[in-house]
Amino acid sequence: MIRVWIVLLMVVSNLFSSSVVGLDNSTVPPVVNIGVLYSFNTSVGRIVKIAVEAAVADINSDTSILGNTKLNLSLQEDSKYRGFLSIAEALQLMATHTVAIIGPQTSTTAHVISHIANELQVPLLSFSATDPTLSSLQFPFFIRTAFNDIFQMTAIADIVSHFGWREVIAVYGDDDHGRNGIGGLGDKLAERRCKISFKAPMPPEATSEEITDVLVQVALAESRVIVLHTSTAWGPKVLSVAKSLGMMQNGYVWIATTFLTSFIDIDSPLSSEEMDNMQGVIALRMYIPDSKLKRSFFSRWTNLTSGKEGNGPLGLSTYGIFAYDTVYVLARALDTFFKQGNRITFSPDPKISQISGDSLHLDAVKIFNEGNQLRKSIHEVNMTGVTGPFRYTSDGNLANPAYEIINVIGTGTRRIGYWSNYSGLSIVPPETLYSKPPNRSIENQKLLTVFWPGETTQRPRGWVFPNNGKMLKIGVPKRVSYREFVSQVQSTDTFKGFCIDVFLSAVNLLPYAVPYKFIPYGDGQSNPSNTELVRLITTGVFDAAVGDITITTERTRMVDFTQPYIESGLVVVASVKKTDSNAWAFLTPFTPMMWTVTAIFFLLVGAVVWILEHRLNDDFRGPPKKQVATILWFSFSTMFFAHRENTVSTLGRFVLLIWLFVVLIINSSYTASLTSILTVQQLSSSIKGIESLVNSKEPIGYMQGSFARSYLIDEIGIHESRLVPLKTPEETMKALEKGPQKGGVAAYINERAYIELFLSSRCDFSIVGQEFTRNGWGYAFPPDSPLAVDLSTAILELAENGDLQRIHDKWLLSSACRSQGAKLEVDRLNLKSFWGLYLVCGLACFLALLIYLIQTMRQYKKHSPEELESSGHGSGSSRLRTFLSFVDEKEDAVKSRKRRQMERMSYRSTSEVGSNIISNKDLSLSSTSLNRIDSANEV
Repeated sequence: MIRVWIVLLMVVSNLFSSSVVGLDNSTVPPVVNIGVLYSFNTSVGRIVKIAVEAAVADINSDTSILGNTKLNLSLQEDSKYRGFLSIAEALQLMATHTVAIIGPQTSTTAHVISHIANELQVPLLSFSATDPTLSSLQFPFFIRTAFNDIFQMTAIADIVSHFGWREVIAVYGDDDHGRNGIGGLGDKLAERRCKISFKAPMPPEATSEEITDVLVQVALAESRVIVLHTSTAWGPKVLSVAKSLGMMQNGYVWIATTFLTSFIDIDSPLSSEEMDNMQGVIALRMYIPDSKLKRSFFSRWTNLTSGKEGNGPLGLSTYGIFAYDTVYVLARALDTFFKQGNRITFSPDPKISQISGDSLHLDAVKIFNEGNQLRKSIHEVNMTGVTGPFRYTSDGNLANPAYEIINVIGTGTRRIGYWSNYSGLSIVPPETLYSKPPNRSIENQKLLTVFWPGETTQRPRGWVFPNNGKMLKIGVPKRVSYREFVSQVQSTDTFKGFCIDVFLSAVNLLPYAVPYKFIPYGDGQSNPSNTELVRLITTGVFDAAVGDITITTERTRMVDFTQPYIESGLVVVASVKKTDSNAWAFLTPFTPMMWTVTAIFFLLVGAVVWILEHRLNDDFRGPPKKQVATILWFSFSTMFFAHRENTVSTLGRFVLLIWLFVVLIINSSYTASLTSILTVQQLSSSIKGIESLVNSKEPIGYMQGSFARSYLIDEIGIHESRLVPLKTPEETMKALEKGPQKGGVAAYINERAYIELFLSSRCDFSIVGQEFTRNGWGYAFPPDSPLAVDLSTAILELAENGDLQRIHDKWLLSSACRSQGAKLEVDRLNLKSFWGLYLVCGLACFLALLIYLIQTMRQYKKHSPEELESSGHGSGSSRLRTFLSFVDEKEDAVKSRKRRQMERMSYRSTSEVGSNIISNKDLSLSSTSLNRIDSANEV
């Protein structure tokens, strides 16, 4: 090592001791020196050399760019393209008074040389050093003439998100290029709620053994989505080792950066073995839109590479195209630079001059005085080259970066889509979308079918359980109450209950095995805090939590939950008293105002119908007393559709039709309401819901260990001193029965799932008010756990096929208060609900009989005073017999009169049909005579 340093210092000393002749002081020099620092002994370096030399030749032969000024190209071999030797080679180029350097090949070298470029103000143009950190303000003279790797990492993050993966493994070279690129990938994944779960760095020039050691660790990891970010030199070797380790099979996803497409383009056609090593891999290639210049350059490439020294065929990669355009960018910037009246001058660096004892002769290295102006001119270039439109944005990056997404299939590759910074993923070329508004909606993010490793088109799940024998440690709350939901089988490590059965059924639906072990959490004396159980997942004590765990805002900040498998919000339970219907319940369906208005309308409709009918209808005619009675009878008989009077007028029938429809609605509504009042049990409580509890000062019970305590204190504002923890349902029942006056509680607050189980056998309590939270129960997993997503899908499948309901009925379906016998007892009616009706009916009958007797007595006194007076001297039984015989005689007289009326009506009908023997006048006289006879008989 010491010998190497000595030789290096001697080379640099000899280099800088030679004097350099300055340029002519004219404004436009005849020759401008530009340097190229690259590793020309690599396949990429050979392509770059050919492309740069072709560009310089084309520019020197085209007087429209620099006029008579020629570019003088100095090629400097970067033999190691990294480290201190690259510094020496860069200084050697700058000592020749170059105005700009094209290169270097790697980001590691660029980081070192950029410091020298800053000091000497020489622009450093690179199309292969794509490290995102090189674009920082620290390196103003570093100018990237290709796409920044931050866009490539954004494209990879979009691909990962598009296929629904949440974790990836990064395999990369442990240098500036690899570390900083993967750092950018991590940032872009985080923006999409994804992450790098495992980083697998490798030495920049890793051997097969070192690569194997790293990939073995990758194979033991959980994720199966692998992002490979290396160099073209040794990146394909990683895929070869992965193939030998069985990591190119079904279930794996390999996403490679641009190194792989460069390797394929340069060395194409590849051998069958090389192609087999990368089957199903997705790779990116810098996108160059189709154009006449591009097609022309591709057709020239065969002539340019023919006869060149090399070890095999030399294809054209994007590096060669960007190298060609980089020379043109520099030439056009120089053209603008000279047209602005700038000159090329160099001056000694005062900092180097202050170094005493300069045995290296660093004073030969000069500062490019107009370097800053040339740098600005480069950033202002706006041209169309072989790579397409070429211009810079305000942040120093090329405008409209885009990539092709390539899928390696069979003996070649297939383009499955594009990615652009403008519109994201698409299956159409990006330039066709630039004229449209950017649309990054999920529906617009599309790719063609991908053939994944293992020759399958089915999207890989992207993760598996690690192959290191680790089992999931699942925490389960050790409850002391409501053990139907979750409980530990005595003297065993197993658990049972509704929550456990749902979890086991969901796990059985997964297409892979899940090794797990239930670990009880709690002391068995009181219900543990589920919030604390969830927190232990974040500390690594548990890998998951299964049980009656409510999904709350606080807990979702710590873990990810599955799809809720049961809905359960907080409700209020209080003691209730049964309120049975009373004797006057039949009046309850209508309010007093309703009764009054209904009665008024009965009378009003009767009067209106009488007005419309009495001139035309004999049923509505007669003495005033009779007409009033007819109106009243007609009005109220319509309530039962029992009216016997016919309506003959059109208006009367119209009014009656509308009124009968109204009566029908009123009767139906009355019947329905009365049925509900008499058959449905009415419950009453002084507690009406959470609002009445907040306004009161009474104690409130809650289940120990429930989140209800913190919710009532923090969200509702109930003072902590009012809250009473209750462990078991029996303790809860006793506290409610006592009430606040005897040291109990006024109400009990818990989740609906518990309350339904509690009320199933305790009929003296009921839910009051509405649910005041909307929560569900789920299983807790670490953030971004893929198992949570798969279990959510399984839970939805359980709900769809009915298994979830069957599990619910197995554990939570209870009888008692909901039994059929109890229901019949509730629905059975008793006499006390109807004695008011019977009383009204009895009073009506009594009053009718009383009025009838009074009327009969009055008629008896009026028509038979002599008999009554004479009978007054007799016995009471004689008077009663006399009175009854009088009533019988009256009834016989009424019947006889009705019979004669019927005969008279029959006679009248016969007379009208006859042969006119008796005239109408005679018939009238006959009727009058008959009436007189009837009157005589009555007397």
